[in-house]
Amino acid sequence: MFPKPVPNLRPNTFEYEEAPLIKSTGFREYDARWLFGADLNLMGVQALGMGLGALLRELGVAPEIVVGHDYRSYSSSIKLALVSGLMAAGVRVRDIGLALSPMAYFAQFDLDVAAVAMVTASHNDNGWTGVKMGARRPVTFGPEEMGRLKDIVLAGEFHETEGGSYRYIENFGARYIDDLTRRPPFARKMKVVAACGNGTAGAFAPQMLERLGCEVIPLDVEPDYTFPRYNPNPEDLHMLHAIADKVRETGACVGLGFDGDGDRCGVVDNNGDEIFADKIGVMLARDLSKVHPNASFVVDVKSTGLFATDPELVARGVVTEYWKTGHSYIKRRVSDRKALAGFEKSGHFFFNEPIGRGYDDGLLTAVHVLEMLDRNPTKSMAELYAELPKTWGSPTMSPHCDDEKKYGVIDKVTARIEAMRARGEQIIGQPIRDVVTINGVRVTVADGTWGLVRASSNKPELVVVVESPVSQSRMKEMFTAIDGVLRENPEVGAYNQTI
Repeated sequence: MFPKPVPNLRPNTFEYEEAPLIKSTGFREYDARWLFGADLNLMGVQALGMGLGALLRELGVAPEIVVGHDYRSYSSSIKLALVSGLMAAGVRVRDIGLALSPMAYFAQFDLDVAAVAMVTASHNDNGWTGVKMGARRPVTFGPEEMGRLKDIVLAGEFHETEGGSYRYIENFGARYIDDLTRRPPFARKMKVVAACGNGTAGAFAPQMLERLGCEVIPLDVEPDYTFPRYNPNPEDLHMLHAIADKVRETGACVGLGFDGDGDRCGVVDNNGDEIFADKIGVMLARDLSKVHPNASFVVDVKSTGLFATDPELVARGVVTEYWKTGHSYIKRRVSDRKALAGFEKSGHFFFNEPIGRGYDDGLLTAVHVLEMLDRNPTKSMAELYAELPKTWGSPTMSPHCDDEKKYGVIDKVTARIEAMRARGEQIIGQPIRDVVTINGVRVTVADGTWGLVRASSNKPELVVVVESPVSQSRMKEMFTAIDGVLRENPEVGAYNQTI
């Protein structure tokens, strides 16, 4: 019988592999993240594979799965340990090798396999690992499945089962790129900066853009898991500034930045100005709703208020729903509501039939951004951006807060703001107009300025976003007010970046 995992054992277990090590807090809301060595060893990964195999059978899913891995030095070893556990649990494994997360999701459709397990920590620093999993395409696991998987693995509720097998699918990346580029060529000639932050996307994104007829200016496309220049995160200002500098240097019409596992895309306009992903979402919603009448969209609670107030979207009767932040939540909501697309401020974009398969794909996002430019041949990206009503919004800011404490802090902050509203108190000199608690707490005051606090789903952090349709100073006032409430909780640490 496979040894029962040790959920919180610390040093030496990794070095000697005496027992499966798998820290319980690595099972997050919709995927899994661990520090390899400190929180997880290879025997723990095997246990995860056996537990995932048991969960697939419990869910009534055929015991067959697609697996892939990112380019980190240890990811292949982790994937093979996961594969050994899956095979021991009687699962038939289809290995697509080095991959992006959306490539693994595509493989579910292309290979006609229901389940997926992609080994990646996306843009997390070197040393982290994780697994993104799903059992019903195009959606991935949510809290219910992740909670059950955690229980199965930590309790050792699995056993060896016959029928497991392994098959490696050669050159699957070419099939993925073929699928993305199977579309009419662009009429507009476009020079594009492709920034990959030395992440896995560097192996695929430049090639895809060239196939589409773009003049590609590569930026940090050589894989280097130490991330020597900046974190491959299209929300990170260091990455956005690097793209902006290259756009201005080369006269490119747009800069595109891909995250570590290729499921997100950031955009810089032809003037070298960074456009936050939620504003790109509004621009795409405008463009797509012209081509697809009666379109509906789903966006996360971190996103700009323009999805509800933009005059052009309102005039077309576009319906947009604000929903829980997280690629699993938005992906599932887009699928359930049959929305045309979903947009997250983080850059996870989900394009549903007939313009996609419903999963988040940074490379497909790049295609839709370029198609928007192609449909507007007389306008630059900066001009399309300037047509949006002006708002002042912050980047996503993330103060440290331990995984074991962050949800309790959010509960206290939510109670504090709801009590303020009940007592008729003001924030930044304005009465509170609305409080939304579907995911953390988003408070809006009378002039439309709002602030959000929620717990990060994949890091020991909180998430803070603020926006104002009035002025930059009002936005900063809201940040000061929100931070003041947070600082009532000593568990909250320093920010990664602030405004």
